[in-house]
Amino acid sequence: MAYERLVQGAKMKELSVVVLAAGEGKRMRSGCPKVLHPICGRPMLSYILDSVSTLTDRVTIVVGHEATRVKETMGPGWEYVFQADQLGTGHAVMQALPGLPASGQLLVLCGDTPLLETRHLREMLRQHPPGGATVMTARVPDPYGYGRIIRSSRGQVEAIVEEGEATVEQRAITEVNTGAYCFDLKLLARYLPMLEEKNIQREYYLTDLISLFNNDGHPVQAYRLADYRVGLGVNDRQQLAEAAVMWRERINRGLMIKGVTLIDPETTYIDYGVEIGPETEIWPQTIIEAPCTIGDRCRLGPSTHLKGAVLEEGVTIRNSVVEDSRIGAQAMVGPFAYIRPGCQLGSRVKVGTFVEVKGSNIEEGTKIPHLSYVGDADIGEGVNIGAGVIVVNYDGRRKHRCRIEPGAFVGCNSNLISPLTIGEGAFVAAGSTINRDVPAGSLALARTEQKSFPGRASKLIGRKGSPGKDKSHHPDV
Repeated sequence: MAYERLVQGAKMKELSVVVLAAGEGKRMRSGCPKVLHPICGRPMLSYILDSVSTLTDRVTIVVGHEATRVKETMGPGWEYVFQADQLGTGHAVMQALPGLPASGQLLVLCGDTPLLETRHLREMLRQHPPGGATVMTARVPDPYGYGRIIRSSRGQVEAIVEEGEATVEQRAITEVNTGAYCFDLKLLARYLPMLEEKNIQREYYLTDLISLFNNDGHPVQAYRLADYRVGLGVNDRQQLAEAAVMWRERINRGLMIKGVTLIDPETTYIDYGVEIGPETEIWPQTIIEAPCTIGDRCRLGPSTHLKGAVLEEGVTIRNSVVEDSRIGAQAMVGPFAYIRPGCQLGSRVKVGTFVEVKGSNIEEGTKIPHLSYVGDADIGEGVNIGAGVIVVNYDGRRKHRCRIEPGAFVGCNSNLISPLTIGEGAFVAAGSTINRDVPAGSLALARTEQKSFPGRASKLIGRKGSPGKDKSHHPDV
């Protein structure tokens, strides 16, 4: 009855889980603990914890290398057990055993298996024989490095032999141990102290329990995965990339089922947890990092990068970068724009080609079409910013803000030196450098007097055969 409830989705009070996350992961060649390496925007350990948290509330994580860092990253809500010396999988479970219930079932999983889903674990538990053990297996194209599943002539699991201890015949076996197990807790408590470190690695192998159970007549089952890839651990950068590919496929498939159009899913990189509304269209080479929330009917890409962005419905962003900012409905960004952190763009705002905006609030209907820098500005509704306008926000020591009130017009190639206010409906003539407030409705013009010098052009531009072509004769060089 308990297993039937489990299959139907209920949690099992009699089920406990131990997740092994103490290893250093030397093959990653990294200062980051292996289980914290990110896959689609979150630590790989998070995925296996998600899978087991729907099964039971009894979850223990065995930590060791960089234990404090792992605990801080994963946060509270889990039981943590410290493994001071990494002496094998059996030794890791020994550290957790005193805090486990005296009876029930125990799932033992590896923290570097981010592709295992709850459905796999439910099926494994459904097949688990009471009073015995179950090992998760897979048939792989290349079994090198994995423990081999040894079966009897009748097909029963008899033992697991590690690569280093396997014979030539055993190494030819393609069914391998994935590192996931289910044990009867009473039996585990009895047999775990029997493990010995009589092997090449001088470690306590959890795999040795299989032969101990068999020798005393306790049933051992194998739950074989249909897709071998989901059970394999991540041990190096190549396997990390392979796992990320599979997770991206899952994420993209889920979004497309919900009505999101991905023009080329293989070249669209979307993190776990990103929310995207239906009828949004995403073009190739677009990267969306969590956390991001994207509304309905948006058009993103190609070659667009979003991180921490909130987009309301109908937003268009092409060939641009948006970081930690909010974009209002029907706004248009790009191509080749950069929205830096801390920006709020209202509805129907246009931020166009080669425009950079930083720490600014831009209200409804304002247009900044091209070749401008807007830093630390508050811009009202319906403002028009001409090409090449620079909002000068930094004086070398401090940042200052600029206020441009609704309906103002700022002509091309103007410099607005903050702190500054451009009043409502004011007009700044092209080519002006403005360093004082402009009253509402006023025309501001700040240019030096134009002068012409007849005959000087040829000396500056240079003519064929003339000294002007040689810059060494230039009077200003």
